[in-house]
Amino acid sequence: MLTIYGRKPRSNRFCDGHSRRDFLKIGGMAMGGLSLPQMFQADSNAATGSNHRAIINIYMPGGPSHIDLWDLKPDAPAEIRGDFRPIKTNVPGIEICEMFPRIAKMMDKFIPIRSICDADGRHDAYQCMTGWKFGDRTPRQGRPNFGAWSSHYQGKINNSVPPNVALMYPTGNGTWGQTQDGGFLGVQHAPFGLVEKDPLASSSNMTLKGITLDRLADRDNLLNAFDRFRRDTDNSGIADSMDVYHQQALGILTTSKLVEALDLSKEDPKILERYGENDPSYQRDGAPKMIRNFCVARRLVEAGARVVSLNYSRWDWHGGDGLNFPRSRQEFPKLDQGLAALVTDLHERGLDRHVSVVLWGEFGRTPKINKNNSRDHWPRVSCAMLAGGGMKTGQVIGSTNKYGEHAVQRPVKFQEVFATLYKNVGIDSGKVRFFDKTGTPQYMVAPGIEPIHEIL
Repeated sequence: MLTIYGRKPRSNRFCDGHSRRDFLKIGGMAMGGLSLPQMFQADSNAATGSNHRAIINIYMPGGPSHIDLWDLKPDAPAEIRGDFRPIKTNVPGIEICEMFPRIAKMMDKFIPIRSICDADGRHDAYQCMTGWKFGDRTPRQGRPNFGAWSSHYQGKINNSVPPNVALMYPTGNGTWGQTQDGGFLGVQHAPFGLVEKDPLASSSNMTLKGITLDRLADRDNLLNAFDRFRRDTDNSGIADSMDVYHQQALGILTTSKLVEALDLSKEDPKILERYGENDPSYQRDGAPKMIRNFCVARRLVEAGARVVSLNYSRWDWHGGDGLNFPRSRQEFPKLDQGLAALVTDLHERGLDRHVSVVLWGEFGRTPKINKNNSRDHWPRVSCAMLAGGGMKTGQVIGSTNKYGEHAVQRPVKFQEVFATLYKNVGIDSGKVRFFDKTGTPQYMVAPGIEPIHEIL
């Protein structure tokens, strides 16, 4: 976690009541507290440059319904087709759910994948964060989060913004809030967590790692606090005694680049309005509907992040409450607005060739509606939506049978999606071999896995 301020004994406070020690509290959300050298050590051979490619990974905890999102079956029996009808898009022959009119009008900028066929079946972010199934011969040090590979091989754009960051809220179902860490690549490449739920406050009081949203909006006081801390450390000689990794950490805390990226009060209000309003309340054990984090992710990429992972809302509606379709009517329009705004933003800023977006969950939903008017877990097929990255958009990848039960054309594996994303940022995953501490060769994706060539 990154704590900007908090309460400490009076004897160790600045004149504004905040402690010097608070400014030096650094750690990783997913892996617990880490030392500064561990957190900020960079690969000395990492290549950096201004031609900065990046990935935004939007994870939908709980397993979104493929058959209600991008793969509707209007000719199937009522117990399969459900409440929604397809609508045409601006790409002839592609139809999606009627609840996504904004995306339909710009389908030429998207790629629905309808045939992901190898979901692990676990209620877990693991496969969407690493590309691997949970039991795939896990190395002793663990599988790294996919952004750790970019951090390791490509390094930082600048010292003010970590290359691999996460806007993943802790969730009641803990596995929905985990990005996984650096694994055998090392903790220094783990995702740098930037959000948390304040355990002492109500569920609606979200914080950015110790910075309340109200505090973040108060730019003058926040920057004054940074300035006071910088002067204090310089005068005391603390900065001179730090090693290079501590100074890198201090660089994050005493420059405004990261704070600027997180501060939506600096965003054009008209642009921000496109995304809709945040709903910070939690849906049971899922994540809050912080739709403006889609904009934060774009701002983090512009500031220098290479990979941004975030979790959004809760998509597991199949219990006795029978909320699959009522909840969809609430959730789909908000997602439609936020995702369309993000992709529009990328195109308007000329980032669409450099920034890849993936939206997905851990598995799909049963084609047949259960007795509670909902859909149960269905690992046999799931879906994803891609955009940006210079990909050949405006096409559909894969198809399922007439009832949406399994893939019949172009079955796609999670790792093929990751291989595509790696390729988009300039890493050929098929040529990478990393030897872990035991001397065992490890791979970004399983040998033989290739990118989805149809969209490259």
